Amino acid sequence: MDHVRTAATLPGHEVGVHRARCVSCATPSARRSSKWLTVWAVDSQGKRAVRLRLTGAAALAAVSGAAGSWAYLRAGGSAGDVVRDLSVGWAYAAAGIMAWRRRPANRTGLLMIAEGVTWFLGNLQGTSVPALFAFGAWWEALNMAILLHLILCFPEGRLTTVLTRRLVQFAYGLVAVGGLLRTLLFDPAQAIGATYLDCVGCGPNALFIPGTHDLFGPVDTVYHALGWVISAGAAVAVVQRWRHASAARRQALLPAWIGIAVAVVFLMWDMLFYVVPWFGHVGDTGEQAVYLLSDLAQVAVPFAFLAGLLRMHLQRAEVSGLVIEVGTDPDPARLREALARVLGDPTLRLGLWREERGAYVDGSGREVTVDGPGRTPVGAADGRPLALLHHDPALMDDPELLASVAAALRLALENVWLRSRARDVSTRIVEAADSERKRLERDLHDGAQARLVFALMALRRVERGLADHPDAALRASVTEAESSLRLAIEELRGLAHGLHPAVLTREGLGPALTALAREATLPVVVAAEPRRYDAVVESTAYFTVCEALSNAAKHAGARAVSVSATHHDGRLVIETVDDGVGGADSARGSGLRGLADRLAAVDGVLHVHSPAGGGTRIRAELPCG
Repeated sequence: MDHVRTAATLPGHEVGVHRARCVSCATPSARRSSKWLTVWAVDSQGKRAVRLRLTGAAALAAVSGAAGSWAYLRAGGSAGDVVRDLSVGWAYAAAGIMAWRRRPANRTGLLMIAEGVTWFLGNLQGTSVPALFAFGAWWEALNMAILLHLILCFPEGRLTTVLTRRLVQFAYGLVAVGGLLRTLLFDPAQAIGATYLDCVGCGPNALFIPGTHDLFGPVDTVYHALGWVISAGAAVAVVQRWRHASAARRQALLPAWIGIAVAVVFLMWDMLFYVVPWFGHVGDTGEQAVYLLSDLAQVAVPFAFLAGLLRMHLQRAEVSGLVIEVGTDPDPARLREALARVLGDPTLRLGLWREERGAYVDGSGREVTVDGPGRTPVGAADGRPLALLHHDPALMDDPELLASVAAALRLALENVWLRSRARDVSTRIVEAADSERKRLERDLHDGAQARLVFALMALRRVERGLADHPDAALRASVTEAESSLRLAIEELRGLAHGLHPAVLTREGLGPALTALAREATLPVVVAAEPRRYDAVVESTAYFTVCEALSNAAKHAGARAVSVSATHHDGRLVIETVDDGVGGADSARGSGLRGLADRLAAVDGVLHVHSPAGGGTRIRAELPCG
């Protein structure tokens, strides 16, 4: 069949097959067998170390491929056979290097590299060196064991169930023990076609025990039958994982699932060629077509794995944008929708911790219970409960996704909590300042101002007593003192009124703004709704208008100002508009900058629109319930 790789189940009975590579994937202990992989992967500190390891992996794959290709050609393989062989092995190695570079702590990349390197081991049977022939015959199927390991641990890089661990253990055990037993009974001079090589000049086998070749056929059949059983078990495990996977996981890993299905079919197909003699009788043309399709599929498999890893990486990247999307004060419903989209779980319930109820509560006010499957609590760094995710239990199979979503949610909620704390502190500072203003206003009114009024009254009595006094200069001095005292009282009243106008406390914002307009030095029109607000809101709004009127009179050269105070959607909106020269800049002016800071302290916002020559519009919004 012109250098087409063949294999046989019994001596002298050739069956066409492509790349006979036994199933499997695990040493007597799955965890122990791959311990070196974990150590090597995790110990990758620094870019230089990573580059060295990636370079070493590439060099190892190159040497392995070159040696395997030379042996394959020597055994009679055609140039086309060698090119296809190199394409598969190096495809696994290249995809593995890219995956390992992106996620060095995950074994998936290393397993793909190992698959690519060991792909060429069986080719060593094409050498004339007995020891190399024996080594190649013994470990011919190691790459299939590694492939099975890769299939069952993808994408986490670890085996997560008892079934997968046992399958991997049996597979590696079959390659190690069964492969050795098969090699001990294998005489290449008699079992022509028992390898996929044409074996022009193959062998001899350094491990062959003379006189035992008659046992080779039955042992070889059992060997591959066990491989088929393990492959079937892997197929069952893959189907179970697919059924239990969440919708988001299925979508992210769809290319990899397709690759896994192709790989499992390849494993089982390969084994059937050995176990069922008539299975491969499809004719020369059929065999060639099967080989070509197998080659193309096998080249695509490693890149399907890589595509799955990249799509998972993009899914993680979507999680990183979750904090930005939900904003600094996320609405529970919008937050739940964003989380459900990232997790791919439309049934997701989000419970936010409510201290007053001592429970997690969803957007409709119902409690979300902690007990049961599919619950992921999210807590703050200091141990405070923040939220509870009640999701599809299948998502528990993707702990990395859950952990990243929980971390993003934790960051968003802690940001909200910190902003709330800062807002509360700022509000208390503003309240304390307003309280101090009121106290000073009362102290000035009841203390210094009252004493000055009493002094003025006494001075007036003195003035009346001196009405007939002959000393005109004395009477003039008393009159001048009375005028100065009256002026001091007026200035003190103005100062006290500026600290905190009494009318604002007694009657509210509307009357206070009307009084302010009467005292202004330019015409002011006020339109204010007759309602009361929180004291902090009223004082902040009042002083906002004070600053706006001051700017209009001192800097804008305005001829008139309009002031409005309206309530809209739980916010008090204060707007002052003047007809001055414009050009006001809140970034440069200390008054407007301080006003913006005061508004921000009570969760308000300030907007200033002041084009040159177009007047100034100052709009302040304050939450007022």
